[in-house]
Amino acid sequence: MEHQNHSRNLKNVREKRALGIVLVLTFIFMIVEAGAGFYTGSLALLSDAGHMLADVFAISLAFFAIWFTEKPSTSTKTFGFYRAEILAAFFNSLLLFAISAGILIEAYKRLMTPHEVKSVEMTIVAVVGLLINLASAYVLFKYQSGNLNIKGALYHVLSDALGSVGAIVAGIIMITTKWYYADSLISILVSILIIRGAWVLFKESSHILLEGTPKGIDLDLVQTCICSKDNVISVHDLHAWTLTQGFEALSAHVVVQNMENSEEILSGLKQELSEKFKISHVTLQLEIEECDEANGPCYDNGISEN
Repeated sequence: MEHQNHSRNLKNVREKRALGIVLVLTFIFMIVEAGAGFYTGSLALLSDAGHMLADVFAISLAFFAIWFTEKPSTSTKTFGFYRAEILAAFFNSLLLFAISAGILIEAYKRLMTPHEVKSVEMTIVAVVGLLINLASAYVLFKYQSGNLNIKGALYHVLSDALGSVGAIVAGIIMITTKWYYADSLISILVSILIIRGAWVLFKESSHILLEGTPKGIDLDLVQTCICSKDNVISVHDLHAWTLTQGFEALSAHVVVQNMENSEEILSGLKQELSEKFKISHVTLQLEIEECDEANGPCYDNGISEN
């Protein structure tokens, strides 16, 4: 456990450093892009700058969440504060939805009353923004696979990159054709793409907060694994959930014929469940008597009794 905590603390240091770099880059360019948006009259730049303002908040939230998870557990928070990362990811998804709605409303207004945009200057700023967003995404990408909080920050950065691509496309269209509707139409397209990413993040984070069964853990296979052991009759009250990404937990009541070799049964089951299903925290209770309906569903050698 001590080794696991040390590894996690080292990972947290690297993640905070990555978020810190991205936060500085995002904040600086947000100021530049907002000024350029007002100067050029481009909704694409202004909407992207507004999104970057939300990114500054979101990345700061992600940074704070990692710091919060380093706090030790207490008598009232026995699992510590690991869920802070998931909460940050959940609120980031809501923020993305809100930003997209704001962009869509403003784009509709611009479609009704289009006006000239300084397309060349807008395109130059958008190209610089794309380069900065790609650099930020590169910094975060290596950490996102095992951390929903980092993934949330990465979604913000990638959606910013999409905004920059959209602004570049709109700028080129307006430079060559003077068709100023492109600015608003590209903004609408980017908003739809942002909503798609926000939905994925919302679905994953809410699934964890609702303590759904972790992806990759099949409870039918888990019960079969437990019931296949000698002296095991059945298993009931079987639950699996995710505390934070990379920290899965499982609890169950295991009915045995007798308590002979109970320590060996427990240690063997815990080790196999941890190794086979990558479960970090396994809690098993041995019982001699059969389970009943009052205790919840009972799985007997893979067959559910209701």
